[in-house]
Amino acid sequence: MNINSPHQYPLFHKAVIESGGPTSRALHPYDSALHEEQFRMFLTLTSCSGLSDTAILPCLRNASEASIVEASNTVFAHWNPSVRWAWQPVIDKDLISRRPLSAWKSGNYANVPILTGFNHNEGTMYVPKTTTTSAQFREFWAELLPHLGNEELDVVEQLYPDPAVYPDSEYLDTRGLDVGAQYKRLEAAYGHYAYVCPVRQTAQFSKTPVYLYHWATNRTILGGANHGDQMWYETFDPSTTSVSSTHKELAGVFHDYIVSFVLTGDPNAVKGRWKRPVWEAWGKKGEQEHKTMVFGAGNDERAGGKGKGVIAELLNDTWGSKQCEFWWSQTPNVED
Repeated sequence: MNINSPHQYPLFHKAVIESGGPTSRALHPYDSALHEEQFRMFLTLTSCSGLSDTAILPCLRNASEASIVEASNTVFAHWNPSVRWAWQPVIDKDLISRRPLSAWKSGNYANVPILTGFNHNEGTMYVPKTTTTSAQFREFWAELLPHLGNEELDVVEQLYPDPAVYPDSEYLDTRGLDVGAQYKRLEAAYGHYAYVCPVRQTAQFSKTPVYLYHWATNRTILGGANHGDQMWYETFDPSTTSVSSTHKELAGVFHDYIVSFVLTGDPNAVKGRWKRPVWEAWGKKGEQEHKTMVFGAGNDERAGGKGKGVIAELLNDTWGSKQCEFWWSQTPNVED
């Protein structure tokens, strides 16, 4: 079967991908050590551990709904920060035969137009705000990704200069917030690892047009442009349009792009209500022209500031590109 033929996917001819990319959620074999550990934890929480294989299912069937839900949520939350989720699809050699990266590299995937992107502060809600020392920064990654060796951890530290050592580090937090001195450094690194770089990787591998965005408008002083902030704008939600005339325009522009893409596969084809710049596909003019639509850069009205920033601007956005080269190199480096 030629899966690149559009006739094989009559109901799947374009995609808006948000909250990461195909390579950001590492799939594991159904019998991986990771999933076995997660299941053992689940059995312990439901008081069904230590039983024979034939006795496990009857025990779970007799457990209360509340205990099953609580155990499931607890296991999920435990691995959530490392993006090694429990209860996700597994490689079963039947429906899912391999990891997404293998399909990307072979070109054996559905080639459809994609609109995707990331927010500037994807990591703010996922990392400990009390991270104070460089040693804690390193310990976070050692615990989060135990398959990284000391050499890889050294690279992570170098890619994100320690503000305690380098006063000109972009991760020096000058906001006067009650957070650890390493918080800004850690949230940036985590945001790249879990969201920004997988999204860039999607654009890097795709052979069809990819319209990439970088959401940059600050919602709060602490969270910045937080994970998921853009969704209220793409739906033209009153919680965003009522903030100011600038935010109403920002929501209108983003909404028009999304609607145009959904209807045609091109964010520019349908004019809409709001005047907006042409959104070129990422890499359209060559490998060095990685055009990204940056939304709301410099706007901090919702965070109590007066900066209106720029509604939308197409840029050769290199933010995070150096760090992403490292995280891309680690995509095949999995635990099993």
